[in-house]
Amino acid sequence: MSVTLVYVTASSKAEAMEIGKKLVEAKLAACVNIIERMHSIYWWKGKMEESEEVVLIAKTTAEAVEGLMEAVRESHSYSVPCMLTIPVTGGSKEYLDWLHRNVKNC
Repeated sequence: MSVTLVYVTASSKAEAMEIGKKLVEAKLAACVNIIERMHSIYWWKGKMEESEEVVLIAKTTAEAVEGLMEAVRESHSYSVPCMLTIPVTGGSKEYLDWLHRNVKNC
């Protein structure tokens, strides 16, 4: 099983907490980090927008990514939530073992 980080943005800390707890409770992620107060500048429907957002970084396995992204879509307020996968190429063996034990086999 390979390890993947999934980068997700949310509209608020409350939404990020709801999504993060859902992912960890379902064992779709071993851990979710929530980083508050990100300022985003982006194109949406033909015009430049700005907003305050919250970042979630979900630590999971490649096998669980599809289920994780489906769970995010079900709970997210955005019609097109940002979800990007980042493959992990290394790390502490003890941490990676812990991660694998805490994500269900999908």
